[in-house]
Amino acid sequence: MCTKGQQSAFLQRGVTLIELVVFIVIISVGVVGLVSVTGPIVRSSADPMVRKQALAIAQSLLQEIEQQAFTFCDPQDANVLTALNGPACTNDQNKGGAAFPAPGSPAPTPAGETRGDAANPYDNVADYAGYQATGDVITGFAGLADYTASVSISRVGGAGAFAALPADAVLQIDVRVNGRNETVILTGFRVRYAPNAPG
Repeated sequence: MCTKGQQSAFLQRGVTLIELVVFIVIISVGVVGLVSVTGPIVRSSADPMVRKQALAIAQSLLQEIEQQAFTFCDPQDANVLTALNGPACTNDQNKGGAAFPAPGSPAPTPAGETRGDAANPYDNVADYAGYQATGDVITGFAGLADYTASVSISRVGGAGAFAALPADAVLQIDVRVNGRNETVILTGFRVRYAPNAPG
């Protein structure tokens, strides 16, 4: 049989100071371990907004290029609607070479065309070969100035899915956007057409 004093001593049992300190140390070590494992993962994970911004810039530029003409002649050429081959044009969109060289060459045809110029803009797919700009120039939004975009164009006819077409009849358009530790590359294709070809 327990006396009243023994009962109250039994009911007042609790955690000692040493036990509490040991518990806090164990929990702290566990939390530090968890943070040290998840910290690098969080730091190295891509920010979805950054990827979306890079993708939006790339899509915008690729769509702009794909909507340009790709006929035998430049749209400003007098024979643009009737030409069925390059020699019939004063301004041939083939640019006269087997491939599109490094940025800045070949120059747009006719000379003096620039992207976004109201009076004399780029008006055919080939004009964009080697084009480079920052994201704010492409979109008009100053907050995207730390992204850079570049365009490369190559001939891909005569092989793969385009084996039945001449080498210069199909252009592959690659738009690459870099910025804020993110890179996006979009690819599109454009097949030449003759607006008033017979048949």
